[in-house]
Amino acid sequence: MIEIEIITIFPEVITEYINSSIVKRAQEKNLLKINVHNLRTWALDKHKTVDDTPYGGGPGMLMKVEPIFNALKELKRENSKVFLTSPKGEKLVQSKLEQLSKEKDSHYIIICGHYEGFDQRVHDYLIDYEFSIGDYVLSGGELPALVLVDGITRLIPGVLGNKQSLESESFNNDSLDFPQYTKPESFNNWKVPEVLLSGNHKNINEWRRESSKTDTLNKRPDLGK
Repeated sequence: MIEIEIITIFPEVITEYINSSIVKRAQEKNLLKINVHNLRTWALDKHKTVDDTPYGGGPGMLMKVEPIFNALKELKRENSKVFLTSPKGEKLVQSKLEQLSKEKDSHYIIICGHYEGFDQRVHDYLIDYEFSIGDYVLSGGELPALVLVDGITRLIPGVLGNKQSLESESFNNDSLDFPQYTKPESFNNWKVPEVLLSGNHKNINEWRRESSKTDTLNKRPDLGK
């Protein structure tokens, strides 16, 4: 079973999501366990302060090293891997999610960033892997943390009922998924491609392969490089 600890200053944001849909079902099946922790639990002062002004001046506040150190001291195990949500991190990709979902008896700790970032000593001494979900700025690390959790969860064997559906999704082979259609056959004079109505599975599979290839080339030429 994969066990995940999420450290955040907004636990309610995380809790709302993990108690719904696929992530909830994975926990109910005992394929996944998620524990949510409020970083302020490990703050050192009576005000539960987890941020402070940067040395050398500058705008905003930085997340302090001591509460994070104390949290990890309590939560870490021998097999733990510590993740940090950070714009400095490696871009999260499907192959990384697949790797993480397959590790046996995994224990992952995800630290959600906020404010202007972290004291550099968090980056230097306390984490194993920094990750980003894209080249844009968010208010905090809760959304990237949930992206990581959701991406891992749906790849755990037994979580999704249809293995074939999982295998055909975008990015599994460094390519985008093929276009798909459902009823009605014609709407507003927008029609389903004839090949999909033919019943000829060889032709359908060929059309899907070519459509996937064309979409990938036109929309995401960076894939597969």
